[in-house]
Amino acid sequence: MAVTERAHRREELLKAAAGLFSRRGYHGTSMGDLADSMGILRGSLYSHINSKEDLLFDIVDQGADRFITRMEEVVASEDPPTDKVRLAIEAHVTTVAEHLDASTVFLNEWRYLSGDKLDTIQAKRDLYESLISEIVEEGIEWGAFPEELDPKFATLLILSVVNWLYQWYDPEGEKSLDQIVEIFTALLLGGLKGA
Repeated sequence: MAVTERAHRREELLKAAAGLFSRRGYHGTSMGDLADSMGILRGSLYSHINSKEDLLFDIVDQGADRFITRMEEVVASEDPPTDKVRLAIEAHVTTVAEHLDASTVFLNEWRYLSGDKLDTIQAKRDLYESLISEIVEEGIEWGAFPEELDPKFATLLILSVVNWLYQWYDPEGEKSLDQIVEIFTALLLGGLKGA
């Protein structure tokens, strides 16, 4: 099998696993389920992966990188902090919507990793949280948010709101992504400014 064909097959495998893990959960998905969804024999999976946990790690790691890359761009921008809050919400919401299955796995199934894999993802989750905290702290420094605002709890509030999108977001729903971003932004900025 050519390298590009092997890489393509692995991407198909990751996509199929993300779909199954997001619907059934990591523990609710067997390697047999995955092989059936791919139309291959179970043993053939092991020519592409070492274990089911490796699949989970790759899905979660790619997801983490997508979230981090977009948030680093927001933090590095020269926009005022209130605009950065909107851009941060937009970056997160867009990432979830564009990669709904993989984002669901990233946000919900990552805790089933172990050892170094878990440590790697925890470090990336901590980095992501610190990027959002940086925006909040900048807002306090600029006077956009009150001095008494607790950056840790403000960050947790923002993450709590946007992280649950995967649970209820429907691309065919009554609200568009842009509308969801505007609603979240209005509610969160109102809370941050009024803290």
